[in-house]
Amino acid sequence: MGNFLTRDDYKVELEIFEGPLDLLLYLIRKDELNIHDIPISRITEQYLEYLELMKMLDLNIAGEFVLMAATLMHIKSRMLLPPSERPEGEDEEAEEDPRLELIRQLLEYKRFKEVAESLHRLEAAQATTFSRNDQDRSLAAAVERPLAEVSIFDLLAAFNEVFKRATEGPSAEILGEEVKVADKIREIRELVQHTDVVRFLELFRAGATRMELVATFLAMLELIRLKVILVFQRGPFATIELARIS
Repeated sequence: MGNFLTRDDYKVELEIFEGPLDLLLYLIRKDELNIHDIPISRITEQYLEYLELMKMLDLNIAGEFVLMAATLMHIKSRMLLPPSERPEGEDEEAEEDPRLELIRQLLEYKRFKEVAESLHRLEAAQATTFSRNDQDRSLAAAVERPLAEVSIFDLLAAFNEVFKRATEGPSAEILGEEVKVADKIREIRELVQHTDVVRFLELFRAGATRMELVATFLAMLELIRLKVILVFQRGPFATIELARIS
C-alpha cells in the first residue's frame, strides 16, 4: 500500500467563485487564441483536463462545469459532421458554425467581467489613499510592482505542471506513510513566517510523493481561504508567489 492522504482531520472547503465561462476565457487568454474562432477540439481537451484535476482534488465543482463539458463535446461532435448531416431545425447561421452561441456567451460575459474589473481597480486605487499599517507596508515592500490577480485556474495550471512531473517520474511512494493536510498547513505557515515572499514551487519538496503534493496544494488553498496568505503574480501568467498577510 502506498502512502495515503487523510482529510478527516482537516476538511478543505474552498468555494470556486469562477465558473465554466471563466475557465474558457482563461484558456483562450492563456494560449492567445482568437475568441471568434475557437479551436473547439483543443479547448475541449484542455477544459476536460482541468475538470478531472478539480475532481481529483475533491474541490466543490458546480453542476455548470459538467454541463459546459457536455456542451463542448456536443459542439465538437457537430463540428465533425458535414452541414448536410447536422440536426434539423437549426437556423442557417448556427448550421454553418455550431460554436456561434458559445462565442456569443463568451463575448457577453467577457464584457461583463471587464466592467467589473474596472470597478474593482477603481475601488483598490481609492483604498490606497488610506494609511497602511506596518504589516501592509511590509507586504507592499515585498512585492515591488502592482500585482496581477491569481485565479483558481492559475493555481490549478501551476499545480498540474508539478503533478505531471511527479507522475511521469519514478514512483517514490512510502509504505504506510500518512499525509495530512493539517500538517502541511502548519509547514506552510512556518515557511511564510520566516521569509517575505515564497515562490509557488518552493512549497513542493523534491522527491515528494503524489499524495504529498495534493496535500500541500490543498493546504495552500485553505490558507488562502482563511486569508492567512496572499498569492500574487507580478504580471499575467508570471511566476506565482505567496506572502503572509496575517
